Amino acid sequence: MILCMKSLFLEVFGDSPVLRVMDFFMVSEDFDYSMSDIARNAGIGYSTIKLFWKNLVKNNIVTHTRNVGKAKLYALNKESEAVKNFKKFYWSVTKDETDKRIIKVLSPQAP
Repeated sequence: MILCMKSLFLEVFGDSPVLRVMDFFMVSEDFDYSMSDIARNAGIGYSTIKLFWKNLVKNNIVTHTRNVGKAKLYALNKESEAVKNFKKFYWSVTKDETDKRIIKVLSPQAP
């Protein structure tokens, strides 16, 4: 059983299947994965990922990297301007939310 904790990004922007996949890729971008592995690690069903996967490929968000047996492996397309911009946005939101939480913990509580 995989425990999927909600990231700060998902807490701020909502917990949709597409955002879960993007969230997974932001923290696991150095490798390529099968659609089954991506779905499982993102905490969504395989039939759900199939609903929008072609769109991610068509828009160059993910790219086919290789085949291993019958499995096609995909990776985040780091060359895509959309991915570059999303990555900056993702980490900016995560940093801002982290900073807010640190300040909240460190600041004195009002009576």
